[in-house]
Amino acid sequence: MSTRKRTWTSPNGEKKFAWQADYVDQAGKRHRETFRTKGEADAFLLKAGHEVSAGIHTASSTSKTIAETGKLWLDHCEGEGLERATIGAYRQHLNLHIVPFIGAVKLSAFTAPMVSQFATTLRQAGRSNAMIRKARVALGALLNYGTVHGLVAQNVVYSLGRNKIVSSRTKSRLEVGVDIPSRDEIRAIHASLQPGDRYRALLTTAFFTGLRASELRGLRWADVDLKRGELAVRQRADRFNKIGAPKSKAGARTVPLMPMVVSVLREHKLATPTNELDLVFPNSRGHIDHLNTIVSGWCAAQVAARVIDKDGNAKYSGLHSIRHFFASWCINRKADGGLELPAKTVQVRCGHATIGITLDVYGHLFPSSDHGAEMIEAQSAWQR
Repeated sequence: MSTRKRTWTSPNGEKKFAWQADYVDQAGKRHRETFRTKGEADAFLLKAGHEVSAGIHTASSTSKTIAETGKLWLDHCEGEGLERATIGAYRQHLNLHIVPFIGAVKLSAFTAPMVSQFATTLRQAGRSNAMIRKARVALGALLNYGTVHGLVAQNVVYSLGRNKIVSSRTKSRLEVGVDIPSRDEIRAIHASLQPGDRYRALLTTAFFTGLRASELRGLRWADVDLKRGELAVRQRADRFNKIGAPKSKAGARTVPLMPMVVSVLREHKLATPTNELDLVFPNSRGHIDHLNTIVSGWCAAQVAARVIDKDGNAKYSGLHSIRHFFASWCINRKADGGLELPAKTVQVRCGHATIGITLDVYGHLFPSSDHGAEMIEAQSAWQR
């Protein structure tokens, strides 16, 4: 590695000079970078030397920009068969939040401090904290594609720690009665659902199985065993009404059914015409029901049960609030005189990929221990 001063005369006779840094990368390939001052050239060589030693250097001459890499990344996502909704979200984050601000930056020049500056720039541009987190997650996935395919040696977003990329839904604790329907509210809503109501069976199933909206919309009778009192989640319908595999490996699961749910499903099966897709909860034409229509039914059920806000509208807008209720109900089953379920069981029934997700979102809802009794027992055991 070395620096040298290069001088030349411009076409108009002006004397010019620059400093060149010569070095060999970890693959044995020689590179040359040009700088205005010797200090800049020396600083670059020092940095490049450390990166070459660590095997993480990428020469700027061979580096693609973030925008160029983003196009390759989206093509790769489509080739891998990612869900249409996921690719759409990635494309939106890339085109609206990443490319306009850092799209021209080369991967080799993108540093950890620039990740923080990126977030600051988005905030100054009026992006919400939730959107900034989503854009940063997308940027991390883009850079991960770059590292896997040899376009850049390291992912500076991931090097800062995945724990800094926090989901907006876990930023603040979910509250019963605010984010999660209470037991009394669900009891009132369930009581208002009369036989013949279009969404009585779907909402009852949702209340006591915690299935995602996509899993409810894709549920087949072939996966419901009313004799054994259980259902299996083997497929889901996305927002574009495309049938596919569950959200993750953990999403494929078997969920037990209470006798009350079995009874409601038996009535529903007798009253529902068969359909080509064998759907448990089809629309009136036997096709996959639209998510917005189901949400409207959920809101109407709340209004009928007087579970409303100060303006008289449904208190809970999305179906995910029902999943929150199911998780909280499983966690605090003892409040109803039932058996307390361990966190691992709650994870499996909710279909969470890891127990960490369950504890991050719902950990504060688990019953607190009697620390006084625990310490007395610990001292007694110690003194034995």
